[in-house]
Amino acid sequence: MSENPTPHAPAAAESDAPKAVRTSAAGAPVAQEASDLGATAVSAATPRRGEPMFPDGTGPAADPAGSHHERRIRSFQPRRSRVSPSQADALRRRWGTWGLDIDGLSRIDLDAFFDGRPVVLEIGFGMGEATAQMAAADPDTGILACDVHTPGQGNLLGLAERNGLSNIRVANGDAIILLREMLAPASLAGLRIYFPDPWPKKRHHKRRLIQPEFIALATTRLAPGALVHCATDWEPYAEQMLEVLSAEPTLENLHQGFAPRPDFRPLTRFEGQGLDKGHIVHDLLFRRRDT
Repeated sequence: MSENPTPHAPAAAESDAPKAVRTSAAGAPVAQEASDLGATAVSAATPRRGEPMFPDGTGPAADPAGSHHERRIRSFQPRRSRVSPSQADALRRRWGTWGLDIDGLSRIDLDAFFDGRPVVLEIGFGMGEATAQMAAADPDTGILACDVHTPGQGNLLGLAERNGLSNIRVANGDAIILLREMLAPASLAGLRIYFPDPWPKKRHHKRRLIQPEFIALATTRLAPGALVHCATDWEPYAEQMLEVLSAEPTLENLHQGFAPRPDFRPLTRFEGQGLDKGHIVHDLLFRRRDT
């Protein structure tokens, strides 16, 4: 969530990708438009209050689930900040096939969306550099990358396109609604949460994502053997993560306490900045029990 943007070259030519296939609660297909409009120029300026950033529906919605109607403490603040022309271009051209608004109305057919690959859910990917690196290193695994940061969504889609990473899909909105309403039980091969907002003030601790209720929900969507991998450079939050994950009966810790950073998690620019400041990064690796 905290990585810094990196300048990048113009997007490459479009490649084929499957449309998101979604089904209603009754199992019937739900129509979803997935049109490509070409490299239409979009203003990089932040829209005025109340104005949609993508009024023609070719990019992520400002509030896909109507979240203002649901009374719940949230761990995030939507950040529809300035989008560069290249990010907006990637969103317009790729959102219809590689993007998904979390509206909570139907289930996602992950097999169809990812061509049968096992799928890992990543919550909070910042500008997407680490996500793109992991996708390139493991092309046989699909990554459903969830965030609310519009520039980061565009940046990740641009990275995926330029590097031919057909195993990345971007979900826009509330990860809890995604887990609760749109993913089937035992459908995920893993869960990654890297450097979530630590909400350091005590009165804001209730906003932290890693809470017992969230982990109890998330584990119902994990297949047996699925890996839960969290990382943070905020030590008090790391201690809370360890306590919460250790208390979940469906999970087992793969290490005694914290884990060494696994090779598959790239060292991000944000993490490097924290290390330069003397921060200690803690990784946690837990596995979904077979029963």
